[in-house]
Amino acid sequence: MKKKKKMLGALSLFRSSNKEWSPLSPRPRYPSMPSYPNTSDHVLPYTTAVFSVVGMSCAACAGSIEKSIKRLPGIREAAVDLLNNRSLVIFSPSFLNEETIREAIEDAGFEATLLTVTDEVNDKSVQVCRIQIKGMTCTSCSSTVESALQAIQGVIQARVALATEEAQVHYNANLVNYNQILEAVQDTGFEASLISSGEDMCKIDLLVQGALDDHSMKLIKESLEVLPGVLGVEIHQDFNKISISYKPDMTGPRDFIKVIEETESGKFKAKIFPPEGGQRDAYRNKEIKQYYRSFLWSLIFTVPVFLTSMVLMYIPGINHVLDTKVVNMLTLGEVVRWVLVTPVQFIIGRRFYSGSYKSLRRGSANMDVLIALGTNAAYFYSVYSVLRAATSMNFKGTDFFETSAMLISFILLGKYLEIVAKGKTSNAIAKLMNLTPDTATLLTLDNEGNVTGEEEIDSRLVQKNDVIKIIPGAKVASDGFVIWGQSHVNESMITGEARPVAKRKGDTVIGGTVNENGVLHIKATRVGSESALSQIVRLVESAQMAKAPVQKFADRISKYFVPLVILTSFSTWLAWFLAGKFHAYPKSWIPSSMDSFELALQFGISVMVIACPCALGLATPTAVMVGTGVGASQGVLIKGGQALESAHKVNCIVFDKTGTLTIGKPVVVNTKLLTNMVQREFYELVAAAEVNSEHPLAKAIVEYAKKFRDEENPAWPEARDFESITGHGVKATVRNKEIIIGNKSLFVDQNVAIPVDAEDILAEAEGMAQTGILVSINGKVAGVLAVSDPLKPGAPEIISILKSMKIRSIMVTGDNLGTANSIAREVGIESVIAEAKPEQKAKHVKDLQASGYTVAMVGDGINDSPALVAADVGMAIGAGTDIAIEAADIVLMKSNLEDVITAIDLSRKTFLRIRLNYFWALGYNLLGIPIAAGALFPSTGFRLPPWIAGAAMAASSVSVVCCSLLLKYYRRPKKLDNLDIGGIRIESSSDMMHAN
Repeated sequence: MKKKKKMLGALSLFRSSNKEWSPLSPRPRYPSMPSYPNTSDHVLPYTTAVFSVVGMSCAACAGSIEKSIKRLPGIREAAVDLLNNRSLVIFSPSFLNEETIREAIEDAGFEATLLTVTDEVNDKSVQVCRIQIKGMTCTSCSSTVESALQAIQGVIQARVALATEEAQVHYNANLVNYNQILEAVQDTGFEASLISSGEDMCKIDLLVQGALDDHSMKLIKESLEVLPGVLGVEIHQDFNKISISYKPDMTGPRDFIKVIEETESGKFKAKIFPPEGGQRDAYRNKEIKQYYRSFLWSLIFTVPVFLTSMVLMYIPGINHVLDTKVVNMLTLGEVVRWVLVTPVQFIIGRRFYSGSYKSLRRGSANMDVLIALGTNAAYFYSVYSVLRAATSMNFKGTDFFETSAMLISFILLGKYLEIVAKGKTSNAIAKLMNLTPDTATLLTLDNEGNVTGEEEIDSRLVQKNDVIKIIPGAKVASDGFVIWGQSHVNESMITGEARPVAKRKGDTVIGGTVNENGVLHIKATRVGSESALSQIVRLVESAQMAKAPVQKFADRISKYFVPLVILTSFSTWLAWFLAGKFHAYPKSWIPSSMDSFELALQFGISVMVIACPCALGLATPTAVMVGTGVGASQGVLIKGGQALESAHKVNCIVFDKTGTLTIGKPVVVNTKLLTNMVQREFYELVAAAEVNSEHPLAKAIVEYAKKFRDEENPAWPEARDFESITGHGVKATVRNKEIIIGNKSLFVDQNVAIPVDAEDILAEAEGMAQTGILVSINGKVAGVLAVSDPLKPGAPEIISILKSMKIRSIMVTGDNLGTANSIAREVGIESVIAEAKPEQKAKHVKDLQASGYTVAMVGDGINDSPALVAADVGMAIGAGTDIAIEAADIVLMKSNLEDVITAIDLSRKTFLRIRLNYFWALGYNLLGIPIAAGALFPSTGFRLPPWIAGAAMAASSVSVVCCSLLLKYYRRPKKLDNLDIGGIRIESSSDMMHAN
């Protein structure tokens, strides 16, 4: 019998043991969202190693090293610092050592030297902070900030997202703190504020109301510090705020409020400080209002300028007034336009001057530089024209004041529409965050468990082990399990599962889901940032921060884009000016209202303002944001652009068998004894040995053995000298008898003879797609068990659809070849790899990659983790273990195989959208710049006025964001809607599973 490696204490939070599933509707099991193992429990220690890497020349080098390391089994995190030529790797020493990692780096083509090794500091020294950055306008800005962050000693990894205006920084807290990181961002010329840090995981801010002084604050602080579980207290007296770090297992916010309110005989009141979760939305709303207000003011000044220069001059009577001479050749119309445009140029448009200054100060150029140059060229030439007219008796010049004002107005309108559209790309996170109810009903119980009282409290005050009452129609306030009552709960908002799930005593519930038709009492198990909802939000936020490799293309272009545009603009002006000077084109080409210099100037300004670096910068991140958000709403959690990009290339999928293609809840269906022994005594010995194992087959045997005992949780005899043989079975001594339980290969290794009868029973079981398990007592085969783990509903149809998508399917399992072949025939898989150990699964994945396949691995167990990491895309079934989920790139929350197709199809649709965005952004610039430069003017007489070029530039960014937003209407493939995939239920521990 295959034995999965015992690693991480428990399986996921939402896995219930020894319970029946309700026959009313499916009750899928859900994971706690990806979180690193808790090293403080000393379950799975990690080691942090830092290597010096020589030979890297670009981001592609760093990426190849990172991928090579992450393909190794037991890797938790790998980050490569290109600027400082180093790599930090967090790994499990039970899987590999530093030498193996060093060899992997050298195999990728680089020299590596081990610098430092530190044990079990990963959860304390390496922290993550999220920073909001104001003022970025294009990828040039975000690249500058990212480079500045990467240059800080102690920063391991930094990602800057232009679309969300945020940065996510992984840093070593022993070398740098988040205040230094904020300062580094501010030194580049942008505003920076902290959204959250790794230290905030068990931290709460309280607002203290009352007459506070230094003595009172000190007293409150001392009172809080003596509470068990309080790790630290910070006072922010300017805001009457107290920040408390604590262990949620020992204390919580209600305890803190009680202590504060009891200090100095109730002089003070306390409540949770207004949340900063909406800080990003508040800033975005403020920015939207600012741009809207600026656009309206700009419009008030620009409309009269436009009318006086484009419309009123053609109306008899009014044109004479506008042409009235004020001084020499200076007309009234020119004075009016100058007066109206000046506040638009210098007051309303000051943001472009500020942005340009900051950009140029840090040695780069962004969109603000183009706008400032273009509008200044138009404005100051117009000023020159006006002053010449005022000082000359015969000068006839033309002003371009309307160009400057209309440019700024259209750009402000474009930025306003862009920010509104960008806000919609992160709606998925906003919807998830709004799922938590505002209040919760807290129950008070006596020692016998009877309800003695209830109280309505703020849901943020719920603490671990609280008992919460959930009435019909109310949202579940916290993750937990049912201790009383029956109901159906709608979990679609978290898992995408459309049908309500039956809940009864002992069943788990997820915070944010909706109770439908019965009263439930639940015991809170995970609150605040520990909850599944909070972790989903963090995962989606992190995914939206992660850059897809394809974005490097835009980042490379952005470095040279603006300087190239300025050079092109100047060349355009110079070419047209010299052509006019030397009469290279007919005078009839020059409009009557201007001369050759002014015509050349218009072409130069048009080139400068039509070019748009923003559209390129937004092409990938906006599509990734919408795609990951849509995936989350459908129960498919995609961990960022890298996973999306790899998934759309997948042409081979490797499926684990147990828990992936099959239900994952095996049951014993047949027992054949080959010795003179009653089943009760036989199963007592077998269960005593298997109860120490975490393997699904072992759990099935122990569950079946309970039939022969009266107690629900019997105490099995003591098993001594227990040994787990990974991928084969177990050994133990029970009641002085040596018990061996496992597959044929284990018995061959242990030199236990297998009689012909047992061979026949095994062959018969394998022919029926059952797993045959041998049991020997004192060196002789005493019995054979047949365990069945039926296919998941719809599995054959899913494999058939994958074939139609030209994706090859392979099954890999630790089970015997006969059973594996039988299951494979049932689902329609032709390639089978059986009796594979965890490291062999990863090797088979790498062999497929070496054959030219882009491989996805779908699994659910601890022993699938090496293969999940090795694959180009790892997909973890949601009911699997925490370690499998952590190792995966995509988490399938509903545990349905159909979501494998949804994930691949969504990634293909997202990348089609990214390609369309790039096609539009690049095509717009490649077509727009020549037209603006006058390419069509000689043949058609068509020229693009600067203000129209500015409007087109503004529209390009909006169009790219709107193109990405169309992904919100994504629907999974229609083939899946035609599948009748029912729920699954278990009648009893010995019954077979059936599809409803």
